[in-house]
Amino acid sequence: IREEMEKKAATEERGGEDVEQVVNPWQVSAGGKIDYDKLIVQFGCQRLDQALIERVQRLTGRPPHVFLRRGVFFAHRDFNEILDAYERGEKFYLYTGRGPSSEALHLGHLIPFMFTKYLQDAFKVPLVIQLTDDEKCMWKNLSVEESQRLARENAKDIIACGFDITRTFIFSDFDYVGGAFYKNMVKVAKCVTYNKVVGIFGFTGEDHIGKISFPPVQAVPSFPSSFPHLFSGEDKLRCLIPCAIDQDPYFRMTRDVAPRLGNHKPALIESSFFPALQGETGKMSASDPNSAIYVTDSGKDIGSKIRKYAFSGGQDSKEKHMKLGANLEVDIPIKYLGFFLEDDAELEHIRTEYGAGRLFTGQVKDRLIQVLTELVERHRRARAAVTDEVLHLQF
Repeated sequence: IREEMEKKAATEERGGEDVEQVVNPWQVSAGGKIDYDKLIVQFGCQRLDQALIERVQRLTGRPPHVFLRRGVFFAHRDFNEILDAYERGEKFYLYTGRGPSSEALHLGHLIPFMFTKYLQDAFKVPLVIQLTDDEKCMWKNLSVEESQRLARENAKDIIACGFDITRTFIFSDFDYVGGAFYKNMVKVAKCVTYNKVVGIFGFTGEDHIGKISFPPVQAVPSFPSSFPHLFSGEDKLRCLIPCAIDQDPYFRMTRDVAPRLGNHKPALIESSFFPALQGETGKMSASDPNSAIYVTDSGKDIGSKIRKYAFSGGQDSKEKHMKLGANLEVDIPIKYLGFFLEDDAELEHIRTEYGAGRLFTGQVKDRLIQVLTELVERHRRARAAVTDEVLHLQF
């Protein structure tokens, strides 16, 4: 993807240099830490505040998910309207997805699915999961056949997350696009000018026309009429999309078009990025296996990667560490524990002791290795139970 994409991306003054922050569906980069406050302003979404989190707890009768209470999902579009409708007794459905570009998922890929499962369980609502194998075929230069194969492999990992199979529909674009879904794609396409799509996505004259024509494919799962076998007669059903914030451009376009087609604007609840092991400058990359923990990694692999690559905020000597403590703002093991260690009291204890220099990097990394190994082993067992028969029933 071109360096010229997203010219409107935020620009920061750091060390006397202008550093471009680029966040779009195909590229996430910055000269340092992603500035999420700046992204909220740039994208025009809203901060997810404590009042909304407390309202979720009140309406569902469940404690807020760890990703909510620790600010992993930090921004939204019209989430309050979804809660208003739910409180009035109206239904909604969830829509999320995955672009299958790698054999196995890494932990960053699991974040939206783990959170979507929580939302499905808490609100007891239907869910559609789109596998954009066509998108990855066009952007990653994969063959159609390889994209389809990766979609099937990724579907096994998604099913292993434990969604309610009676309320979940998983589909790949290559298999499903047609009929009512395609009709909605054409309606969306007719509402979006070439100049508009260039302004949103940064396409250039060197991009093939497949890329320019793709955004309606990701837009229309937001409309219940795209799934007549699921939502017949429910064309006014609202849609909530849990996703990482880099997907926001697709749905800015969708929200602009939706009222013109007689649909509700989809609501979004958006997450920050799960950082690479080497530091919080973006998100994990499937192209660098040492930047990520994969669901196929063994306990030995996880231990080796954490010990060797996880960037530490600890000091470079025992004496200095005991005096100054760790810099928690840059410490990756602490950040990973913030995602996956459920116990708030334990996390706060680790943060306090490590920050004061009474815990050392090796001890914090050992606890993280234990947490991630348990998580990956649970996922591996669940995935092993996804037989071809199960896959055929759900995908």
